[in-house]
Amino acid sequence: MTEDILEPETILEPELAIIDPHHHLWDLRALLPMFPEPRHRFLETLVPVAHYTFDQFHNEVAGSGHNVRATVFMECGAFYNAAYGEATKVVGEVEYVNGVAAQSASGLYGEARLCAAIVGHADLMAGAAAGEVLDALAEAAPGRFRGIRHAAAWDADPEVLGAPFDHPPERYLDPTFREGFAELGKRGMSFDAWILEPQIPDVIDLARAFPDQPICLDHCGTPLSNASYDGRLEERFDIWRESIGELATCENVVVKLGGLAMHNCAMPPEGPAAGYASEALAGMWRPYIETCIDAFGTRRCMFESNYPVDRWGASYPVLWNAFKRITAGASADEKADLYAANAARFYAIESALA
Repeated sequence: MTEDILEPETILEPELAIIDPHHHLWDLRALLPMFPEPRHRFLETLVPVAHYTFDQFHNEVAGSGHNVRATVFMECGAFYNAAYGEATKVVGEVEYVNGVAAQSASGLYGEARLCAAIVGHADLMAGAAAGEVLDALAEAAPGRFRGIRHAAAWDADPEVLGAPFDHPPERYLDPTFREGFAELGKRGMSFDAWILEPQIPDVIDLARAFPDQPICLDHCGTPLSNASYDGRLEERFDIWRESIGELATCENVVVKLGGLAMHNCAMPPEGPAAGYASEALAGMWRPYIETCIDAFGTRRCMFESNYPVDRWGASYPVLWNAFKRITAGASADEKADLYAANAARFYAIESALA
């Protein structure tokens, strides 16, 4: 990385409406001391953004030069309230984010509506009892709560993720998990799936078992190029592409285009905010994003920032510029879907585009 470092870029297509359907807010300062150095690299990538709440994210959006109309908060284990009990402590996160959403909706911070939709977390391994937690989450953010994410990212190599991000294997195949998963459909709630590339078949199995349940695959399925996968992106590309094509046959599944700047994907390998130009990033990400669009179509894909995690590889303005370079040849209607309308439909925030 030498010639790719540039001065601040001119914003491409600044009028193009964007709904950012995947970002986090957190305060990890209490968590980090629990993991003494040397920390796993994934955790270490988050140190520069250990405190990332409304002010930090608002500044990213407001200063980006892109036309971000609304955003969707994605659960990240932040601001749990232990006073509610083990199963229901997750409600604290949704309560916090609902307050942030109200702050943004006041209009004092510009026209963008941050956290217009909220995706929380409930432990679906509670089986049918998870329904009570889902109801409590919805009550904590009436009008904004949309569904949950229950991550299942796992690999046999513990160095790929490391604590606290590793999960038990085959979580989405577990009968008890699926008993809890069924509670989402009873309430018309969405589900976000975060897994790693070798686990895409688990999402396929889940989607086929629940064909009426809306599911969103996060981060293009998280291609891997770290730990035991270091340097193997090209080797595993066809495996990933075949899995994506099979998943796309499940009409209840959509995919988020992004997450590729995470250090797990090594696109780019350096960080944080390594200074790559959008043209260079577009070259790295294009094969994955175009494959997803070819498989799912422009009505079932949505671009995401995955901020602040993807800050590892790209500033907020450059990240969206890179996406826009990849879709330069798309029609106006296709861009409208990819950047805003699909997210608005999936997360039921069409009013953000009115």
